Amino acid sequence: MSTDQARPAWVTDESIARWCGGVRRDAKRDEAEGPEPLAALAPFDLSPTAAVPTCTPEDVAEAVAGARVAQAAWAGTPAKRRADLVLAFHDLLLKRQDQALDLIQWETGKARYHAWMEVAQVVTIARHYARRARHYLAPHRVRGMIPGATRVQEVRVPKGVVGVISPWNYPLYLGVGDVLPALLAGNAVVSKADSQTALTLLWTRDLMAEAGLPTDLWQIVTGPGSVVGTALVDAVDYVCFTGSTATGRAVGERAARRLVGASLELGGKNPLIVRADADITAAAAGTVAAAFANTGQMCIHIERVYVHQKVYDAFRDELVRATRALRLGRTYDYSADIGSLTSKAQLAAVGSHVDGAVAKGATVLAGGKARPDIGPLFYEPTVLEGVTPEMAVCGEETFGPVVSLYPYASDDEAVDLANQGSYGLSASIWSKDTREAARLARRIRSGSVNINDGAAAAAGSIEAGMGGMGDSGLGRRHGAEGIRKYTESQTLATQRLLPLGPTKPEESSVTSFIRRTNGQLALLRRLGVR
Repeated sequence: MSTDQARPAWVTDESIARWCGGVRRDAKRDEAEGPEPLAALAPFDLSPTAAVPTCTPEDVAEAVAGARVAQAAWAGTPAKRRADLVLAFHDLLLKRQDQALDLIQWETGKARYHAWMEVAQVVTIARHYARRARHYLAPHRVRGMIPGATRVQEVRVPKGVVGVISPWNYPLYLGVGDVLPALLAGNAVVSKADSQTALTLLWTRDLMAEAGLPTDLWQIVTGPGSVVGTALVDAVDYVCFTGSTATGRAVGERAARRLVGASLELGGKNPLIVRADADITAAAAGTVAAAFANTGQMCIHIERVYVHQKVYDAFRDELVRATRALRLGRTYDYSADIGSLTSKAQLAAVGSHVDGAVAKGATVLAGGKARPDIGPLFYEPTVLEGVTPEMAVCGEETFGPVVSLYPYASDDEAVDLANQGSYGLSASIWSKDTREAARLARRIRSGSVNINDGAAAAAGSIEAGMGGMGDSGLGRRHGAEGIRKYTESQTLATQRLLPLGPTKPEESSVTSFIRRTNGQLALLRRLGVR
């Protein structure tokens, strides 16, 4: 595909109309009566992508109501049938992945390899939960009140209708990766698509329908978060939100007023530590991958790099060399290492952080400027040195291709520096002594710590939970918690043989029961029974 052709050639007006038919809107409402459709701008050239209908709060209410009806039938569907459907989706996504990659690139401007990483992550999630959902959600036998006479099970029941609010930076992974376990747990889902990347999510819903998903079980609403997202939080039984810390606080507070649970993956200002014994070449390559993947628009990407003073110069030189070697491009193939930023707002934010730091004395070692010659939203991968606390780039999340270097003298200092600030999402330690690195990792306030990897090892390990501490959020995706959070724990207790109280109301019966029970309690204590 030509670099001057932003819209993929296979995307026709007819296909867009079909995808947009998946947006839940009042069929009786005249087109002129509703809100104006929204068209995002393609980052590669700032041309409009496609007009997507805008929903109203009433549309959200109808979507949730329809989902409730569908969920009642879905909850009774055998687990194997749910899993087979998700595996069918898995196969279709692998088969049609070039279409997914084209759409992701068109709407986000990311490099094709980084788009492919979304596909790889989603098919891994689909396969994992399709195979393991029954294990994660299996009834759990526990000891009853009276051993042998009280039979107790903890079972998992679906929440009902789950609301998923996903961001623009990973429209497939974050848009669909949370939907799959929610469906496998027996829920219906209503997703609020980000206005920048709605087509990717609508295309995926179309693919899920082809795999056999019932019509109303997964519905998509679109429009401004302040209107549509708020209405969704006010209507569903559980909220899964990924986005900024400020918005996450508002979502969590609103859900809490209804006593509705929420998982929130929020911002990060993620640190990477290079110890004196690290493999410098590998650490520099890992830093480049973790700092500049997805053009730095990744919640777990590295923004702060702390390097032991003994190897600081050698690491800095290797990092600068590797950064300058990166290829920027707006191609629909794998020839570019780094793609575009996604919006004018992101370009402005990145430029403001870098320019502000330079004005206050920081040094640009690589990059440091926009590249309109490549595309309107391109910005060079940037390495800064001499960053100080009064600079915004020091403590605020940049969410772009910018990393800052800082020397340190001891492990204790490195841990203290890594723990600065209120975020705690992801961290990285590079060292040949992995045992010592693991000890340091436990002292870092972060949901994930990668050793001799920048960010991908933990995030890609689907059986392990992923989430943040502090201002980086609540709850976990992936692993057991990634599906159990979409269920309620219900206790089923069956009493057999013996009653749980006096057989008669007379005082003698009561005192006899108490005396007998006290003896049993003392016996259990002597036997070491819980």
